Amino acid sequence: MILVVFLLLLDIYVFQAIKAMVYMSAPRVRNITFSIYWFISISCLLMIALLPYINWHNWPATLKSYLMAIFIGLVLAKLLTAVFLLLDDVRRGVLWVIRRFSGNPAPDTTGVVSGLSRSQFLSRLGLITGGTLFATLIYGFSNKYNYRVHKIKMAFKQLPASFKGLRIVQISDIHSGSFANREAVLKGIKMINDQKADLVLFTGDLVNDRADEMTEWMDAFRQVKAPMGVYSTLGNHDYGDYYPWPDKTPNGYSAMQHENLERLKALHGELGWKLMMNENVVLERSGEQIALLGIENWSAIKRFPRYGDLKRAYEGVGHIPFKILLSHDPTHWDAQVRTEYPDIALMLAGHTHGMQFGVEIPGLKWSPAQYFYKEWAGLYKKGEQFLYVNRGFGFLGYPGRVGVLPEITVIDLV
Repeated sequence: MILVVFLLLLDIYVFQAIKAMVYMSAPRVRNITFSIYWFISISCLLMIALLPYINWHNWPATLKSYLMAIFIGLVLAKLLTAVFLLLDDVRRGVLWVIRRFSGNPAPDTTGVVSGLSRSQFLSRLGLITGGTLFATLIYGFSNKYNYRVHKIKMAFKQLPASFKGLRIVQISDIHSGSFANREAVLKGIKMINDQKADLVLFTGDLVNDRADEMTEWMDAFRQVKAPMGVYSTLGNHDYGDYYPWPDKTPNGYSAMQHENLERLKALHGELGWKLMMNENVVLERSGEQIALLGIENWSAIKRFPRYGDLKRAYEGVGHIPFKILLSHDPTHWDAQVRTEYPDIALMLAGHTHGMQFGVEIPGLKWSPAQYFYKEWAGLYKKGEQFLYVNRGFGFLGYPGRVGVLPEITVIDLV
C-alpha cells in the first residue's frame, strides 16, 4: 500500500506538468490527454495493488517481463519529470520567500526562455526528458537479440608457446527462461560457432530459476561445440534461490529446489558441456599445459550466494604456469583472486549484463552498472592479471537492451 500511495502522489504531481503543457489547447485535446494519462496511471496502480491476488508467478514469462518493463519505464520517466518540477517548485519557493520578506509583492516575470516562462520551460523539459527515457526503453525491446561479437587479442609472458594462437569464445548469462524468439537465438548460436573457437567457455546463469526453462532450448545449445571442448560453470540464478518453491521449510530447505539444481547440473552434461564445480582441468598441446579452473558462484556482495571454493579448484595445478578461471561474479576478482591467487592470469566473468542499459561509444563508456560494480563490462587489468566481464548473451527482467548489447566474446591468445 505504501508503494501504491507513493505512485499515486507521483502521478498527481506529474499531472500538474501535463495540465500546464496543454493549458492553451482545445478542450477536446485536453480531455483526450487527461484521459490517456489517467487510464495508464490507474492501470499501473491496479496492477501493483492486485499483485498478491492475481497469481503473478504463473503468468507467461514473456508477458510478465514486458508488463514489468513498461511499468518500470513509466515510473522512471515520471520520477525524472518530477525532478524538473521539483527544481521549479524550489525556485518559486525561494522567490516567494525573498519577495515576502523584502516587501516586494510584485510577481516574478523574469526568466523567460523562447517565449515561455521559466516554470513552463522546466515543466516541458521535464516531460520531454522523461518521455525520451521511456521511448528509449521501449526502443530497447528490439535490441535484445542484437548480438555483437567483441574481439580482443591478449598476450601473456607465461603462456606456453604451443598455446599461442588459441582462440577462446566466452558466452555468459544465457537466461533461457527469458527467450521467446527461436529464430533469433539460433542466429546467435550460429554466430558463436562461426568464430571457429578452439575452446568455448560459459560463465554461468543458464536459466532464470528453473531447470525446465531449458527444455525447449536443449537442441539449440547442443550446437555449441569446439575442438577442445565447452566448459561451463554456475551463476547465482542457477541455484533457484529466487524462486518461491512451495515446499520450502522455515529453515529455508526445499527438496524441490535441490532436485531442480541437480537436474540443472545434469543438463550441462546433456548439452555436451563440462560443468566445473570447484575443480580444474589441464589442457595439453605439444607436451605443454595450461590449467582451466571453474568454480561455483562466489560474490563479494552479501545478497548473492557464495558457494564457490577456489582453494579446492586450485589443488594440483599450482605448478602450471598459465591459468584461466571461470567465475560468474566479477567482484570475486578483487575480493579473492587478485589478493590470494596472483598467478591466475585471466578470469572470465559475467553477471552484470552491463545493466542492459548504457552508452558505449568511442571516448564514453557509461552504465548504471558502474555504481554497483567496479568492473562491469569489458577488459580490466591490474598488475599482471586480467579480468574480462562479458555483457551477457541473454537478458533478465527488462526484455531489451539499450546501448549495452548482448555479447559473444572472442579472445585470441597471442
